[in-house]
Amino acid sequence: MATIQIPDALLVKNYIAGDENALAVLIKRHQSKIYGFIYSKMPDRDVADDVFQDTFIKVIKTLKSNSYNEEGKFLPWVMRIAHNLIVDHYRKNKKMPMLRETEEFSIFSILTDTSLNAESRIITDVIEKDLQKIVQELPPDQRDVLMMRIYQDLSFNEIADLTGVSINTALGRMRYALMNLRKVIDKNQIILTN
Repeated sequence: MATIQIPDALLVKNYIAGDENALAVLIKRHQSKIYGFIYSKMPDRDVADDVFQDTFIKVIKTLKSNSYNEEGKFLPWVMRIAHNLIVDHYRKNKKMPMLRETEEFSIFSILTDTSLNAESRIITDVIEKDLQKIVQELPPDQRDVLMMRIYQDLSFNEIADLTGVSINTALGRMRYALMNLRKVIDKNQIILTN
């Protein structure tokens, strides 16, 4: 007997209509990806568990209040909720996470500290504005992939789906975007530290 996977959008619709089991199926389907994302940002398992639970409490409240309108993009929507809760957690505790250095994030690892003095804050703002200007100069296809990956935390599979290209094309665009950023940074001798 072949099992047919019910699309997320239909499960969401069924849950809103009163089928409590539909949410259990959605959570089971996506929990490893969502939990993995949360745990990668906050490696304290207890805190990660709390954020995971809070994410689904928020998901349930939103679905129950009929204010969900993500047009079938359930997973990216839940990931955004989780990301916002992680940011809220760090803001509340005034601690910035330790970021794992990867090729992808090395340019973007400018951390702001709440104890920065006025001069450092101005420098940090200038760096961020410079970086945004450089990103805006990228070809649109590279800029879009970079923005989705860095600022929206989408996977390359999700980016490929959203942009209608293959995963290899999405990966290639990201690679070229990073190469182009490095060229501009080197050419203009921009220093991305404060």
